[in-house]
Amino acid sequence: MAKLAFLGLGVMGYPMAGHLKAAGHEVTVYNRTPAKAEKWVAEHGGAAAPTPREAAQGADFVMSCVGNDDDLREVCLGKDGAFKGMKTGAVFVDHTTVSAAVTRELAGEAAGHGVAFVDAPISGGQAGAENGQLSVMCGGDQSAYDKAEPVIAAYAKICRRLGESGAGQVTKMCNQIAIAGLVQGLAESLNFAEKAGLDSASVVEVISQGAAGSWQMANRYETMAKNEFEFGFAVDWMRKDLGICLKTGDEIGASLPVTALVDQFYKEVQAMGGNRWDTSSLIARLRKLG
Repeated sequence: MAKLAFLGLGVMGYPMAGHLKAAGHEVTVYNRTPAKAEKWVAEHGGAAAPTPREAAQGADFVMSCVGNDDDLREVCLGKDGAFKGMKTGAVFVDHTTVSAAVTRELAGEAAGHGVAFVDAPISGGQAGAENGQLSVMCGGDQSAYDKAEPVIAAYAKICRRLGESGAGQVTKMCNQIAIAGLVQGLAESLNFAEKAGLDSASVVEVISQGAAGSWQMANRYETMAKNEFEFGFAVDWMRKDLGICLKTGDEIGASLPVTALVDQFYKEVQAMGGNRWDTSSLIARLRKLG
């Protein structure tokens, strides 16, 4: 069992850190809002630290799951950043969805501190985090990945190394690109069924058994039909991720017309007040259009 630090106790990080403690690891947590860290300790045991640096001291592995590029830079490189507290030979595992550029930047900074860096963004949503069934896509040195993979296994359904630093983040972009078009297609299909006077449950029962079937259809069609959107990844975060995808697409010359269109649809959902609705709320936009 390892000595670990976990930085960031949001809807994903909170249960992920819990799985690490349940697996028998020694876990110290840090959260920007200290009360959240104290609540986690009361529930799971372990310890809380007031800064990333103090949380990371003596840890074999430091895991992070924060908001965006700037948040990640701050917990790594800030005045009390984790890199200043990490011992030589430790491994930093970042589960945040950020740009590949900041990942490569921080991997270089980590190396200067004698620390390995693995980018390990995740997919599976809040339910996946709570059930320990996340898909984890990694980039970084093979040796660092080999050390980290048994620890990540505490909350992973699948964990794979896709290449050098940044490869995990680029793979997460592929994931979000695929999801964007799929959710819009599902929203259009269900809205079409409603307009045609069909029973959506009956439609889904049939088409889900063929080529149209998907995780989104199986897990979101009922709540979409009820206009309920409190069950997953928030629109604000999806737009952040799609922005990364579109910027990277421009940089590498990859055309993303559907992704760009769906990003604008999510912008319209935000204008409807749906910033914190889950991504299936694309159907609410279609219903508003009439």
